[in-house]
Amino acid sequence: MNILSIQSWVAYGHVGNASAVFPLQRLGAEVWALNTVQFSNHTGYGAWRGQVFGAELIRELVTGIEERGVLGTCDAVLSGYMGDAAIGEAILEAVARVRAANPQAVYCCDPVIGDVGRGVFVRPGIPEFMRDRAMPAADIATPNQFELEWLTGRAVGTLAEAKAAVRALQESGPRCVLVTSLRVEDTPADAIEMLAAEGGQFWRVRTPLLPISVNGAGDAIAALFLFHRLRWGDVRVAVSSAASSIHGLLRRTAEAGSREILTVAAQDEFVRPSQTFVAEPC
Repeated sequence: MNILSIQSWVAYGHVGNASAVFPLQRLGAEVWALNTVQFSNHTGYGAWRGQVFGAELIRELVTGIEERGVLGTCDAVLSGYMGDAAIGEAILEAVARVRAANPQAVYCCDPVIGDVGRGVFVRPGIPEFMRDRAMPAADIATPNQFELEWLTGRAVGTLAEAKAAVRALQESGPRCVLVTSLRVEDTPADAIEMLAAEGGQFWRVRTPLLPISVNGAGDAIAALFLFHRLRWGDVRVAVSSAASSIHGLLRRTAEAGSREILTVAAQDEFVRPSQTFVAEPC
């Protein structure tokens, strides 16, 4: 399995490609990582050093891969945080070039816009780009609850409302949707949920809510869900596997009291999760 992953990179910690690439490799995928930024650490620290790369660099790197004659072997394109709309356009061009070489390739977009409690935290124009350009091009989308609401203009307070919003998002483009960090009226106070949908079917998985707040978990979830969806062709297996692995990763991070997710130290959770959470139809 070959995955072209276009995301940010940090030298210290795990967000963007630094969160997505290693889990994919640990599971056996070849990852062609294109970095949109090179920072010392994620911006949640309030200070960082590094450089934002331009859209032309992304185009140049994709051209270089294309010149190797291997785009036809690319199974999927994965994208996450986009620094600006120009980077987004370069990513969509990369998707088009991969699909031209391999019509079976899929595009998984993690539409990073914001989160509950924080609101929108990306640059102006990015949310609209995600809604109007990225979602229509995507085969798989992995929004959190806040992003699902923003992309569809629908409030999500119940499971029925969440399912209606997912259907609305599917109508805009992605046939497969994973909603992360979901909490609706019947979600227990000590739990968090994911909701996955494809082909008219919905699957819900619930895991214990952990006392932890770290960056990069969403990037890992998107990568894990994409991998298992490609490997097994079954959305239920994909969401169950992703939820089980990410819970194990976050539990071990919480137990260690680490500010950064333990992507390397807890790597066995990607292959053999210490606890299995089974998705149920809903």
